Amino acid sequence: MARGTRNNAVLKLGGVGALAALLLAGGLQLASADENGGSAAPSAAAQTVNCPTVRDKLPPVPAAANAEVERELANLDQEIARQNERLARLAVKPEGGPNFVDNAILGPLRNKRTAALDRIEIAFNRIGAQRPNLDALAGCGLNAAGVPSAVNGGAGQGGATGGQNGAGGQNGGAVAGAARTVNCPGVRLPAVPTAAAAQVRAELATLDNQIAEANARLARLAVRPEGGPAFIDNAILGPLKSKRGAALDRIEIAFNRVGAQRPNLDALAACGLN
Repeated sequence: MARGTRNNAVLKLGGVGALAALLLAGGLQLASADENGGSAAPSAAAQTVNCPTVRDKLPPVPAAANAEVERELANLDQEIARQNERLARLAVKPEGGPNFVDNAILGPLRNKRTAALDRIEIAFNRIGAQRPNLDALAGCGLNAAGVPSAVNGGAGQGGATGGQNGAGGQNGGAVAGAARTVNCPGVRLPAVPTAAAAQVRAELATLDNQIAEANARLARLAVRPEGGPAFIDNAILGPLKSKRGAALDRIEIAFNRVGAQRPNLDALAACGLN
């Protein structure tokens, strides 16, 4: 369906695989249309986790340890995406008391990061390289609402500030033969009505989480290949397309439910590989 031309501010999300624009799993602001067709103030955005980046803190990664290090960096980004998705849901439906975020999100995230960082250290140590000390990078805080999380990104893409759509940061240590990552179309939306903003934000967080999970799976495949030549298409890209299609459909429904014109996002479901 052709969309009418709007003067409203639009939300632009950059290419997923290139890690280029605003958001890591729920950490963006959504412009909302006012009654006169202009742009009202952004709706309250969800907070995002604020974790130290790791890639730029590493010494040069030996080739023999690279695949394992890349896998664990992908796991760290995946955990950030998961917790940002949870924070996005909390922005829609709060739960727990004043310590809920610390106890249910930041505490478990620190434990998971500690385990992943320890595995990175062991990857160096196992091949006789000096073991880096990454203990200080485990703890995370919270960004202000609307501020994207910093992530590590894929090798050659730089550490990202903003998940699938964020760019910036540094690569740190040299790496070779890094795992491939999924390359999904960016999502370009018209001005999001205030009444639909929370649900749209939660679904964008879901899209980020799906990409992080697929990238983590690709990182594991770089360490331990499995399946035949069509394995990635059948086991990763195919299911990812189905999951993205469902999330994009829920975004369309969120517009339609509040009486706004329903965007057509069907063409954004399929992903390739970087």
